[in-house]
Formats: sequence, C-alpha cells, structure tokens
Amino acid sequence: MQVLNPNIPSSIAQAYDTYLGDNTPKVSGGKALGASFADVLRDVAQSGTEIKFSKHAMQRLSERNIDLSDSQNERLRDGLRKADEKGIKDSLMLMDQLAFIVNVPSHTVVTAMDGNESKEKAFTNIDGAVIV
Repeated sequence: MQVLNPNIPSSIAQAYDTYLGDNTPKVSGGKALGASFADVLRDVAQSGTEIKFSKHAMQRLSERNIDLSDSQNERLRDGLRKADEKGIKDSLMLMDQLAFIVNVPSHTVVTAMDGNESKEKAFTNIDGAVIV
C-alpha cells in the first residue's frame, strides 16, 4: 500500500491511536508531560493579542505627534489583556502622559489624547480603567 501523505494514518488502529488514544507524552512515574488544553488555548489567545487603531485614533496620534514605542505598545497589549480578564468592554487606558479609549472585544484603540487634553476632558462611555 502506498501512503500519499505521511501525516495521514494508514489504518483504523493508527487513526484511533493518533486521535483517540492516550498518546500524551509521559515522564517516569506515568505523569503527563505538558500543559492542559485549556492552558495552551489561553496562551495562544493571549499571545495573539494585537491592538488595532481606528482611523480616528490614527488621525489623533498623527495630529498630536504621538509615536508609540515598542515598549508602550506592549504595555497597551498588557492592559488590553487585563481589561479583558476583568470583563471590561470599553476601557480608559492611562499610560505615561497619554490616555486611550480602547474597545476591548475588538482590540481597537478608538481615540488617543495627550496629557494636555486629558486633563480637561471628561471620559464617557467606558466601564473600566487600566493604568498601564
């Protein structure tokens, strides 16, 4: 029998062992090696957290000559993860002398303000705040 794809099992027994059998790597003593499915899923979800910027937010950043560093972007991503863990939908994120309104479910920065503007503004339509 010729196997066309080495990743496809060639018999029902192999299919069972591959997909249904207990093929979890073991260490001595029979304990399972590796993370649980829930752990892996959570890690993948968190590692894929990317922040998008709306057209309005990009315009505000440009108008205010705000350039975010890699470190600041990482802090925003961390704040997004924290807001998501707390169930916040629309968050005010304060970082350095900047303020961002972030829609958490869509991972989108809606607007951005520098320190001068945020001192005189009232923040509405948010249900939580994160200091990053």
